[in-house]
Amino acid sequence: MSSERIRQTARRIALLRDHFIHHDRFGPLEDRFSLLIEKRLADCEAGRTSEAHGLALSGLSGTGKTSAMDHLMSRARRRLDCSRHQAFSNVSIRVPSPATLKFVGQTLLRALGYQISSERQAWYIWDLVRHHLKERKILFVHLDEAQDLASRGTRHELNSVASMLKTLMTDPEWPVGIILSGTPELEDILNHDPQLARRMDTVHFGSLSPVVHGNDVLDLIESYCTKAELEPGRDILELAHGERLIHAAANQFGLVIELILAAIEQAYLAGAPQLNQVHFVQAYHLRTSCDDTFNPFIIPDYHRIDARQVFSREKH
Repeated sequence: MSSERIRQTARRIALLRDHFIHHDRFGPLEDRFSLLIEKRLADCEAGRTSEAHGLALSGLSGTGKTSAMDHLMSRARRRLDCSRHQAFSNVSIRVPSPATLKFVGQTLLRALGYQISSERQAWYIWDLVRHHLKERKILFVHLDEAQDLASRGTRHELNSVASMLKTLMTDPEWPVGIILSGTPELEDILNHDPQLARRMDTVHFGSLSPVVHGNDVLDLIESYCTKAELEPGRDILELAHGERLIHAAANQFGLVIELILAAIEQAYLAGAPQLNQVHFVQAYHLRTSCDDTFNPFIIPDYHRIDARQVFSREKH
């Protein structure tokens, strides 16, 4: 295999990763966020300081939350940049570790372009956060991996997190909407404080079902093949393959995408004009280092395989 083919494959896969495929679960998420933005803009235009509302997205790891939120926030930025509301903006951060209120505040300040000494007290840092949110005219703050805000799970910590989020949303001078995305543990933060929960719209990305979503996954394969300029083989457009792919991805949408891209990568590296099941076999093996007897794209009784396990081998 030539080094040039490897370079070309890496570039083409990078472009495909930037390509977001719209799916059924993304539509409601986008509609809710669009409505929240329009409400905030209407308040700003009217000079109102009504309390802001937010949105919480929960789902297991691998359900595609991060990709969906990245695309959502990117579209929101373009929407503001191309309208009469160019003065307004949004900001997105990943909740840092350790997820103390002080460290989260420092991370948010850096995202807003402001550096601060770690010696400052948490109350001072969050006063600065509120000041800079107003100065930058930030409409929404997105916190990814938000379940880590309450990683220690103590009642005092949950109270502090809920209080901080409510303070931002009800600031009398510049209320800011809060967007949270994370694993189902995020739900504990909202359920801990009914006042916070009533200010949030909620969306949950559930797991895929082979019976319900098999054909949807086949449509996804075709979409990526078109973008990748590969012909889809007949063997990967059969419903049985869609069901195998869902199982191989542990029923998670985001992992389905990862496996499709990994299979396309194998096709590129082989110089193949067509995407076939053998490329999915290779992709799964590279991801898990499993024996063929534990590869769901090979064996008939693939349901017995735990797709979250790696290095699966026959015991001798």
